[in-house]
Amino acid sequence: MRRREFVTGLGCAAVGRPLAARAQQPAMPVIGFLNAASPEGYAHYVAGFRQGLAEAGYIEGQNMVIEYRWAEGQYERLPALAADFVRRQVAVIVANTPAAIVASAMTTTIPIVFSSAIDPVKAGLVESLNRPGGNITGVANFDDQLSEKRLELLRELIPKVAMIGFLINSNNPNAGMIARRLQDAGRMLGQQIRILNASTEGEIDAAFATMGELRAGALIVGSDPFLVSRHDQLVALAARYALPAVYQFREFPAAGGLMSYGASLADAYRQLGTYTGKILNGAKPADLPFQQVVKVELVINLKTAKALGVTIPLSLLGRADEVIE
Repeated sequence: MRRREFVTGLGCAAVGRPLAARAQQPAMPVIGFLNAASPEGYAHYVAGFRQGLAEAGYIEGQNMVIEYRWAEGQYERLPALAADFVRRQVAVIVANTPAAIVASAMTTTIPIVFSSAIDPVKAGLVESLNRPGGNITGVANFDDQLSEKRLELLRELIPKVAMIGFLINSNNPNAGMIARRLQDAGRMLGQQIRILNASTEGEIDAAFATMGELRAGALIVGSDPFLVSRHDQLVALAARYALPAVYQFREFPAAGGLMSYGASLADAYRQLGTYTGKILNGAKPADLPFQQVVKVELVINLKTAKALGVTIPLSLLGRADEVIE
C-alpha cells in the first residue's frame, strides 16, 4: 500500500466513516464577494460581513468558502468579474452598488445580496423594499441622498466659504445624478460648488492640487466605494491642503478627517452577512425585505478641527453622535 493511501485510510478510520461516504459529501457553498473598491480600505467592512455570517452559523473555511473579486476602482472590470461568478454558479453574490447593478444584468437566478447607496426600487432592481421579488435583496443606506445634508453641515461650520469642492468618481453610474442634485442645492443656497472627478489614486492627488489652485474653502467627498477605500489618502491630502472636509462614514474622522455624516457601513455589511447566511440556509431573496438603515451618525474630530483652525459651533457639537478628541 502506498503511503498516501495509508494516511488517507487512517484519516477515514479516525472519523469512523468510509472513504466513499466522505467522497459523496457535497462541496462547501461558495460565496462570490464582488466589490468595485480596493481590499486595503475595506478590511473593516469585510470583518463586519464575516461577523454577520458567523451569527448565521457560517464560518469561512469551515462550512463555506468566500472568493473575493475587487475592481480596485476600475469599474470597467466589473462585467468580467461578475461573469466569472455567474459562469461558476456560486451560491450567492455579495456586492456593493456598482457591482450589484452589473451582476443583476447577468443573472436572474443566483441570489444577489448588496449594500445599496441608492434607492433600489427607483433603480429598478427590486419591486419593493418589503417584498423585493426576483433574486435581489440587501441593505439600503440611501447614502446618495445625504450629500445635500453634508453641504448644510459644512456651511454651518464655515458660513462664509466661497467655494466648496465636491469629489466624485465619474466611473460610478450614479455620479452624475448625485453631482446635479448637489449643484441644485448649492444654487438654492447661493453656494458655489466645483465638481472634481477622481477614479484613481493619481487623479485624487490631481483633484486636491486643483482645489489648492482654485483656493477652495472646503470639501465634500461623494458617495462612492472606491473613494471610501481610499480614506487614508483622502484624509492625508485634506490635512496637507488644510481643507475642512465632510465625509460619508465614521472611518474617515477616525483616521483623522474632520467630520462625517452617514450610516455605519460596517454594520450594513454585518447585516449582509446575516442575510447571506439565511439564503445559504434556504431562504429566498424575494422573501427577505430590504433592510433600511435608519440611524445616521454625525461624527466630529476635535483634534483635526483644532489643527485646521476651525471652531465647531456649540449647536453642531451638541448634535454630534460622537466627538473624537
